[in-house]
Amino acid sequence: MINIIYTTLLFNLLIIAFKLFDRYNVNNLQALTANYMTAAFLSFCFIKTDFSFSEVLQSDWILHAFSIGTLFIIVFYFYSIGIQKAGISITTIANKMSLIIPVSAALLLYPENNSLDVLKIIAFLLAILGIYLATTDVGKLKINRKYLWLIIFVFLGQGISDAIFNDFAQRFSNLLDNSSFLFFMLLFIFASISGLIMIFLNDKFSNFQSKNIIWGIAFGVPNFFSLVFFLEALNDGSIPSSIVFPIVSMLIVISSSLIGLLFFNEKLSRNNWIGILIATISIYLLSN
Repeated sequence: MINIIYTTLLFNLLIIAFKLFDRYNVNNLQALTANYMTAAFLSFCFIKTDFSFSEVLQSDWILHAFSIGTLFIIVFYFYSIGIQKAGISITTIANKMSLIIPVSAALLLYPENNSLDVLKIIAFLLAILGIYLATTDVGKLKINRKYLWLIIFVFLGQGISDAIFNDFAQRFSNLLDNSSFLFFMLLFIFASISGLIMIFLNDKFSNFQSKNIIWGIAFGVPNFFSLVFFLEALNDGSIPSSIVFPIVSMLIVISSSLIGLLFFNEKLSRNNWIGILIATISIYLLSN
């Protein structure tokens, strides 16, 4: 259980950091790119098996690492803006409720291992209700409509990324068990390259600032170790791995909402709290 607590605490540090990025005028994209460079280096330090880049680049899972890594930085970039503009609780719920997409994909692509039962149908309906209550106030949209696309993008992008990762886990489960840091190192390298390309296309590095790199490195350390503790939680055996993800997701949804309320004055109505509670229940049901 301690690894789950560490994972949740570190993820909440990332949420607070996104708010601080806005306060101290840190460039989100530059900081996130430095963050993934840091995570790639730390992943390399944790690799315990011999490997060659030529063999890795010819591996069957290279496209999974490329697509997930590219989506990682794009989704995280818009997630950071969503937190800053639309609010912590709403953006985090969209991020975690995207679980609907990989679950749906698993039902379609791997029906032999997954089945649509009454609980999953209830979970889907609760997810819709939870999102509605958490993002509205007396029937009116709680956020500025011009930021609605951010929430939708975070929901879809994170869901597609998780669906691709689930496909990777189904096909290459042995690699995930024995060489997970090798996979994540390559994923983070692709995320870093994608970030550099996005920065170049945006301003050709004309606004590159050292403070963004420093913030990115500081961000990358807890980001990487949140992954380490999450993997430890999956593998330590104290809690069944099938319920680790829903527990972490539920704790993050609840704790991030409290952070928004206590530290950043994000007001939540009774209906919003009911929506958050319903959303956490649906996360648990979808993951089982």
